[in-house]
Amino acid sequence: MFDELSRKLDGVLKNLRGQGRVSQENVAQTLREVRRALLDADVNYRVARSFIDRVMERAVGQEVMQSITPGQLIVKIIHDELVALLGTVHEEICFSDLPPTVILVAGLQGSGKTTFCAKLALHLHGQGRHPLLAAADVHRPAAVDQLVALGGALRIPVYSEVGGDAVTVAAHAVDYARKNARDTVIVDTAGRLHVDEEMMVEVEAIKRTTSPNEILFVVDAMTGQDAVNTAKAFHERLQFHGAVLTKMDGDSRGGAALSLRATVGAPIKFVGVGEKPEALERFHPERMASRILGMGDVLTLVEKAQERFDEERAGRLEQKLRRATFTLEDFLEQIQEMRNMGPLDQLIGMIPGMHKLPQGASIDERALNRVEAIIRSMTREERHRPHIINGSRRKRIAQGSGTSVQDVNRLMKQFDQMQKMMKAVTKKGKSGRKLRGVQLPAGF
Repeated sequence: MFDELSRKLDGVLKNLRGQGRVSQENVAQTLREVRRALLDADVNYRVARSFIDRVMERAVGQEVMQSITPGQLIVKIIHDELVALLGTVHEEICFSDLPPTVILVAGLQGSGKTTFCAKLALHLHGQGRHPLLAAADVHRPAAVDQLVALGGALRIPVYSEVGGDAVTVAAHAVDYARKNARDTVIVDTAGRLHVDEEMMVEVEAIKRTTSPNEILFVVDAMTGQDAVNTAKAFHERLQFHGAVLTKMDGDSRGGAALSLRATVGAPIKFVGVGEKPEALERFHPERMASRILGMGDVLTLVEKAQERFDEERAGRLEQKLRRATFTLEDFLEQIQEMRNMGPLDQLIGMIPGMHKLPQGASIDERALNRVEAIIRSMTREERHRPHIINGSRRKRIAQGSGTSVQDVNRLMKQFDQMQKMMKAVTKKGKSGRKLRGVQLPAGF
């Protein structure tokens, strides 16, 4: 997400950050490069020009010229203007005081509407709500079956009708929710390969019939400027309350995210960052601006960890660490917890400075896969008492995990070092010793 744009902006702003003095000329040169980077990211040219004009106006002011660190202050101005461009603050879904809240989801075919509906239902369920999915896409083959399958996997009810038209299905779903104590109805509507009158008339009829509290427009972030043009067409007819950018984990240059708010006026409320039901993030303009400028997004990383945080289990783990009784079974559990937070490359991208990895560098999860395979090939006793693993056991574990004996030996050596480190940490308060040269197992 924004990796290419982040690298280009970092390269442009690197020299400016360290300059003790700046002039109108070198600021103008820097901002020309920033504008080029924005256009390369498929940002609308009018949006890019307006953005640069606002930054330029603030950057050549007396406050900057007289600042002790003018270069860094200009970077802050760019950050602030990015936040303003993206929407300033995160805007939540508007819930009705009188249930059910109706959320109408619209967009083109292939944008990921149906998948987003399921993700949103899971997200709201995690907030203590009781959502109902309404299968009002009666035109696309298997659209209803897809939503029913997704709802079944997430244990969220889906309302559908055989042979019913979209408007009737949506209206009946709202009635069903009212009678069955479902406080939120998420209506999945039909899409087309392009904006057409028939689709617009149908979704407008659904809007009139259900009186939705929230209308969300779903758009594929990989379509760039086309996403903005489609959003404008939908907004003219529906006046949607918020946008959702899907496939932000793909080859998206970020232009849609940076252009949408400025050209349509509606905020971005969610971004899809993967195929899994949990791969949905609330859109925070300030955090996204920090990611774009390579400052990371630690708050979102912490939130991801807290969502999957088990206080009781964490307490038991802390005791094991204190007593130096951490086992390979515990290590396997931690690998699984980390995987549940999302792809490693996305998690690493939220850490400040990680955008500076070399061009083309990627997070290789194969080492973590090997560690997991090796531990899973051990017996329960071997995981709890690794010192009993002799030569013949190591050969059996290697064969069972599809790795080599050398891989098994490497893991055992690294895990032994890690246990020594934990013992030293528990004694550090008394001895004050420093740890040097301790290598942790891959992925820890």
